[in-house]
Amino acid sequence: MIQYALKCDQGHDFDSWFQSASAFDKLQAAGHVACAVCGSETVDKAVMAPRVALSAESVPEKPLRTSKTEQEKALTELRRHVEDNADYVGPRFAEEARSMYLGATPERAIYGEANGAEAKKLIEDGIPVAPLPFLPNRKAN
Repeated sequence: MIQYALKCDQGHDFDSWFQSASAFDKLQAAGHVACAVCGSETVDKAVMAPRVALSAESVPEKPLRTSKTEQEKALTELRRHVEDNADYVGPRFAEEARSMYLGATPERAIYGEANGAEAKKLIEDGIPVAPLPFLPNRKAN
């Protein structure tokens, strides 16, 4: 795995992990690398300092980044709203959405996971669904 600092043509900076340097090159050439902020597909590697493995005692503690862009703040607020106002149904999302649509269970706000085929079938059947721009928190038991 390799982490790259990236920058889009709109000036947004972000980091992303790739399986390898060649994997990044292939994904970029195919148009599958997009800005995490605006979605622009014109993304290049940004200048970054190399990481050198040091002993644990000599590694300075790096402070966590605290400032957020307006987009990050909006996504954080959206996530909070969804998690506070909807039931997490996990991998049963497609089943639950279909059951509510057919009237078998009472309607309520839900979120969870569905694979591409499940999501496509829901949309084709006229069941209103939308992807969320974040992954659900997975709570350990």
